[in-house]
Amino acid sequence: WLVSTRAAVLVMTFISAAVAGLLAARDGSFDFGRWLLLVIGLVFAHATNNLLNDYTDFKRGVDKDNYFRTQYGPQPLEAGLMSQRELLTYAAVTGLVAVAAGLPLVIYAGWPALLLMLAGVVFVLFYTWPLKYIGLGEISVLLIWGPLMVGGGYLVITGQWSWNAALASLAYALGPTTVIFGKHIDKLSQDQEKEIHTLPVLIGERAARVAVLAMVALQYILVVSFVLLQFLPSYSLLSLFALYTLPRVWRTFRKPKPAEKPLGLREGIWPLWFSAVAFYQNRSFGLLLITGLLLGVIFR
Repeated sequence: WLVSTRAAVLVMTFISAAVAGLLAARDGSFDFGRWLLLVIGLVFAHATNNLLNDYTDFKRGVDKDNYFRTQYGPQPLEAGLMSQRELLTYAAVTGLVAVAAGLPLVIYAGWPALLLMLAGVVFVLFYTWPLKYIGLGEISVLLIWGPLMVGGGYLVITGQWSWNAALASLAYALGPTTVIFGKHIDKLSQDQEKEIHTLPVLIGERAARVAVLAMVALQYILVVSFVLLQFLPSYSLLSLFALYTLPRVWRTFRKPKPAEKPLGLREGIWPLWFSAVAFYQNRSFGLLLITGLLLGVIFR
């Protein structure tokens, strides 16, 4: 299950849930039980999406013949680790856990939470196809890891919608968006061959690299702006220490991807290149951000 759900990337979802909980705690409305249900629901929903992603791409023949996905980690169906029925069983059980965690939150927060939950179901079921195929995958990620997870998370914890929390979420949501941008740049040529029109395919490789650099810069600009607007506590400025990652991000994204694996690159990363560096930056930024938010709660 851990291999099939690509569990290493689930930390991005946990960070969004943590941001929602810490913003609620800052406002004096934190409830640990509801927050724990939120974490379980969001993480298992993300895991379900990853399972269905592999199933959909397998059925559409995308991962056949050593396509990009099968090179950086085992694709369970292509590698013969499980049958289609077994993978769908994994997805059904994982999805039911997410729904079971979400239902009490919907009962507590009412119809707005139900609408957000239904939106989440749509993204889980249709992100891989058709959204990713028509250049909407990256925009979906921005909305999911930002207003949906953080804004919706704040709602189900506190019982109230907060536009401040929803807007502040964009500072972190840009991070997962750079990761998916990086991944789609990494496999741009393969996606072109398979007629998967991701946003990097539509705007071109160079423009996509520039877009990632702009989004990374915007993350730090937004943090400072939201602190000045008091959407975020001043301790959130701790996330600026993640600026130490920028030289590596700049060196990587200012040039096209190398044709072959560079010497010294750690095993298990290639052919990931842009996405690996984007994930490195996002993880550093996200963990520092929630540390700052936690300090804001302690010393508010």
